[in-house]
Amino acid sequence: DCSLAAEQLKNNPRHKAYLERVSLRQLKKLYSLLKGHLGGESLAESLEKFRQEETIDPEEDMNKLDDKELAKRKSIMDDLFEKNRKKKDDPDFIYDIEVEFPQDEQLESCGWDVESGEEI
Repeated sequence: DCSLAAEQLKNNPRHKAYLERVSLRQLKKLYSLLKGHLGGESLAESLEKFRQEETIDPEEDMNKLDDKELAKRKSIMDDLFEKNRKKKDDPDFIYDIEVEFPQDEQLESCGWDVESGEEI
């Protein structure tokens, strides 16, 4: 497992001083590329395989994944969220954003949003 090997390498006291500025993701990628090279894959094939493992397919049914794969997908989504999140200290941070959505088309009504005489 590349992620386990990367964590062990990063946390090893002998290597800690050298790898403190290297991210865990970079180490995982390095291990993945080395594993692919040892398996006879070209660099392009290894990079493509790593890219596919690190991206989320929006059409994938995550209900069918086992716990380990689901945790991996959630970790990828968390990393992507943190990367795209706007923080208070960001120069383009806006606290209260108001957006008007165009009403060009006629809105369709649904049964669940129709008011009835019953109150809950």
